[in-house]
Amino acid sequence: MNAALQGYAAAVLAELDTQTTATVAADLASLEAAVLSNPDLRAALTDTSVSGIDRREVVRALLNGKIADPAVRLAAHAAFAVHAQDMPASLAYLAMRSRYEAEGNNYQEPSLGALAARQRVGGFASARFEELDVSDLENIEDELFRFGRAVESNKELRAALTDRELPVTQRQGIIESILGGKVSTPRHGIIAYVVSLFSNRSPEAPTIALLKYVVEGGRSRDVLGTIDWLVQQTAIARGWRVARVATAKPLSEGQADALRASLKAVTGNPVELQVTQNEALLGGVRIEVGDLLVDASARGRLAQLRDMLDTDHRAFAKTNEN
Repeated sequence: MNAALQGYAAAVLAELDTQTTATVAADLASLEAAVLSNPDLRAALTDTSVSGIDRREVVRALLNGKIADPAVRLAAHAAFAVHAQDMPASLAYLAMRSRYEAEGNNYQEPSLGALAARQRVGGFASARFEELDVSDLENIEDELFRFGRAVESNKELRAALTDRELPVTQRQGIIESILGGKVSTPRHGIIAYVVSLFSNRSPEAPTIALLKYVVEGGRSRDVLGTIDWLVQQTAIARGWRVARVATAKPLSEGQADALRASLKAVTGNPVELQVTQNEALLGGVRIEVGDLLVDASARGRLAQLRDMLDTDHRAFAKTNEN
């Protein structure tokens, strides 16, 4: 099973109460049955020519308002994260995982290699990062970094967190005892609101939740390495939340809203626009978000045309030489 999906499911299900988890399990089991019995639906969700981004949007469009929101969230992420042909098996896994939680069983994550374990922790982080502000991610990045340095410099702390003989809950308790009340909570309370809809529990500070899952879902010997890796992943996630937009003319409110909606569909998360006006672009727009660059400016198109003409000219000159 996809390691990142394992972590993502763990994060989502941890926010739910027993009754909601049972509903999610039933919804996902019904969805799996529908996919297996309906050739058209199965073809749509297992089409290898469709990108994960597009499959995610198809799942959201099909399921929103028809099954529980957490079930939509899990199914949509599965469509994005796993290979198309693995979609039915992923739905089966999610239904089983949810049912196991609903029955009050203490689910233990299967042992994985170092790389896969980090990917599982990354999946958990992806779920926790959804809907967080850029400022929240900045705080989490800093808190993870500082805790990593504390682990690095304190031999007793490092020994305790990497001791496989200590129960997971005991190692998690060490993290809570150190960081409880000392780390940030989401500034706008979005996660708190979501949790309040589906759980009677108060939301856990994201940094503490992440570090506790490093102990649960990661490798014992790789605790410090996984924390440092999480710092990098948080920085990357923060980069994908900010779109640097350069335009020749100011964007209208409607254009800005449409651009935010388009970028959210691509990234899977809300995106903050940083808009600057640059008359040298002549027209159109240039967008940088994460490592994605979209240059739809008039100047950019002229540069592309110039490069194409230069290439054709060189090819023509080489032909004449021969």
